[in-house]
This record gives sequence, C-alpha cells and structure tokens, in this order.
Amino acid sequence: MNRKPLTTLGTAILVALAAPLFTSGCSGSAAADTEITTIRYQGAPNTVSLIELAGELGYLGDLDLDWVSNTTSGPQSIQSVATDETDIGGAFSGAVVNLIEAGALVTAVINYYGEDEKTFTGYYVLEDSPIHTARDLIGKKIGVNTLGAHHEAVIRTYLQASGLSPNEIAQVELVVVPPNDTELAVRRGQLDVGTLGGVLQDNALAVGGVRALFTDIGVVGGAFDAGQYVLRNDFIDANPATSKKLVTGIAQAIEWQRKTPVDEVIATFTKIIDERGRNENTSTLKYWKSVGIARTGGEITNQDFTRWAGWLKESGAVTTRLTPSDYYTNELNGLLDAGQE
Repeated sequence: MNRKPLTTLGTAILVALAAPLFTSGCSGSAAADTEITTIRYQGAPNTVSLIELAGELGYLGDLDLDWVSNTTSGPQSIQSVATDETDIGGAFSGAVVNLIEAGALVTAVINYYGEDEKTFTGYYVLEDSPIHTARDLIGKKIGVNTLGAHHEAVIRTYLQASGLSPNEIAQVELVVVPPNDTELAVRRGQLDVGTLGGVLQDNALAVGGVRALFTDIGVVGGAFDAGQYVLRNDFIDANPATSKKLVTGIAQAIEWQRKTPVDEVIATFTKIIDERGRNENTSTLKYWKSVGIARTGGEITNQDFTRWAGWLKESGAVTTRLTPSDYYTNELNGLLDAGQE
C-alpha cells in the first residue's frame, strides 16, 4: 500500500490529536470479528453522499452508518478524519495533499467527485456584468466555498494561464460564502463572481440572468476526477476488512449511478433525504445529471494530484518534488480487483 509510514508525523499538534496505532497478531475471521462495523461520517444538506447511497443500496453489507454532522467544507471534512472525529471524509485533491504534507496520517482511498461535460463547476457573473476576461477580475471579489481547495486552485490556475502576474493575481479577492448563499450574493451585487456547481448551478441557470465567465473543465481541458475520500492509516490497519468493504461499496455506488436511469437515481436520492428526517429540501434534485467521476469505480491515479502541482508549490503546500504515491492507494477498492466495468 503506497502511503507514508505510520511513524512519520509532521506537526506536534497532529501528534496530540492522532488516534493510537493498532497492531494485531490475529488473522482471518478472528481478526475480522474485532473490527468496527459502524462508520462515522459527515453529510451535506439537501444532497446524498456516495457513502449514504452505498448504504441505501445494500453495498456496505453489515456496516452501519453514523451521521455525525454536516460538513462545512472538504478541508474540514478530512481534518475531522485526521483528528478521529469521523472515520471517512472527502476533499479536493489539493486539500488532501495539504493535510498529508502537514503530517496527518491519512490515505486517499477512492475518488468521490469529479467534473465532466454534464457535471462541472462554473464561475458566474451577472449577464450584464462588465467582467469578460481574467484581467477584468483584478480588484474584484469571487465567492468560494472554502479557501485552499478546488475552487481556489482552479481560479488561480485560470488567472495564471491568462497571463496575470503574481501581483495582479493577489488583487483578486476570494471570499468564503456558503454554497447555498452564493447565487443570491451575486444577484445582490455582494460578489462580482460566484462559484456554482451541480444543482445550484442548474437552478441559477433556470432562473436566468447569469453567465459563466469560465468553468473548471475549461481550465483543466476536459473531464477530470477532483477529490478523494480518505481514511486514517490506523483505521485501515485495525480494520482492513471493514475498510475494503466500505471503499468497495462506495465504488459500487459510483457505478450504480453511472448505469442507472437519471429518474431512478433522483428518486433514490429523494427517498434517502425524505427518510433521514433532517428538514431538507429536495426540489433541486431534479437537476442531477451524472456522477461526474471519470474513471471506473473511482480509481485514483497520479494525475489526480500532479495536475495541481503548480498551484501546490506556489501555495507552499509542497516544497519539494510532488510524490503522488505518498497520498493514495487503490488496494482497498475491490471493484478494481474484480475487474468490473
């Protein structure tokens, strides 16, 4: 399994927060009997995660899911895993690298979101906005869901590729705004540009009056996988069968979405949200189009990390050569082992 050794820890804070390491002399079914079967995770309002979908479809077998709370962002989600508040969480590839490079003992185990021609993130201005080029963004405000993650990486890459100098890029202000509030902030003139993806983007386009200045698939140059679920290294070592069952179930849920008619996917999402009773709104689910994940079963590759090497080095997250094998493994993904399409 390609991951940093458990004895390596980069910061004193993470030493204090990291869960104790586990070792066992047991093997086979005796060891499996000692593994945990309840998975702690964070969700998101009005949406269904792959973890929840896998549970609904029966792909997790005897594993139970324990919803701890809703996450505020990808970096927060994976930080919660590192500090043993949850067992699994997901974030943008660059945020995963940031956390591991800071010393967190976690490993990316499966891609859980991506962008394609149907499902992508757009950076929107009002239809009559004077902003038409990257240079027009100097001195302007762009709303993002969090800093140091997907949206910042795409924006900085777009600005740099458009020829802006580091000083000019520094004059483009990124403002953290909850995704559900972004569209309204743009329409009210509180933001010059708003980051919108998924059903929030489709809802804004249905209302009208906005246009995309650029998109992430346009910046990257096509479909790509963008973020990974991570598990703690000590969790994997103590619970190898549970870890494989969890990751494989998520991989099966990815392929179920890919192969299932859209109306059936939406109906399943609606059922899950209605039954969990969190006072949520399912009206935007009608805009769901695709799983967005490019590779079969959420397989991770080096390119998922190397495509952001420039931004990671510029931000200081990586100071030496980027080594993707330090960050991920596909060994827990039984769907890949089985060679299923």
